[in-house]
Amino acid sequence: MARNKHPEVTIQRILDTAERLFIEKGYDHASLQDIIDATGLSKGAIYHHFASKVDIFYAVFDRIGQHDTAVLSAILNDNTLNGLDKLRAVFKASLQPERQDNMVRMLPYLLDNPKFLAMELRNIFVESAPQFIEPIIRQGIADGSIQTDHPRELAEAMLVLTDIWGNPTVRPTTPEEMKARCAVFNQMFTSFGIPALLDREIIDYLMGLAELAQHRPPDGAGNG
Repeated sequence: MARNKHPEVTIQRILDTAERLFIEKGYDHASLQDIIDATGLSKGAIYHHFASKVDIFYAVFDRIGQHDTAVLSAILNDNTLNGLDKLRAVFKASLQPERQDNMVRMLPYLLDNPKFLAMELRNIFVESAPQFIEPIIRQGIADGSIQTDHPRELAEAMLVLTDIWGNPTVRPTTPEEMKARCAVFNQMFTSFGIPALLDREIIDYLMGLAELAQHRPPDGAGNG
């Protein structure tokens, strides 16, 4: 059998197709066979690069994360902004409509899928908090725009609340419940000199995501 001289092209084809199917059908309803059929590749070609549908999803998630990292790095390195302004910019950037809408459509409810919930928690504690939010908070302490003696813990708490507690893909959440969570979040972080981090635009958008998540097809046992 001829050797594939451009495996990266095949991998890109698999990931592009899988991402589209995950968005159209949701992770649970897009089977590995769907990916095989849509790519036109053999099962062996798929398994040569990925052991399972879960592995394909991890690769799709990582690819999305690489784009997010580039956006967050640009904000972190923007010398025209103080710490608080950077924090606001990060929250705005993290709610890119197309990305968030796609994640709501792709992901199953995380409480029903512990492996994905663990993936989100790992991202918070290993990547997002220490690499982006904590350095921004430390800058805010230095320039006087944020008040805290515990930058690491504040960064972690902020992301756990927004990415887990305030994430409509964790469990079914009504728009009004999401609005109430945003209000509590803002009240909590005002004491650190961070007033209304979630502004009206962000709150309205999160309420819309909660509505979108409620109207997804029920989760099921996807093949993979």
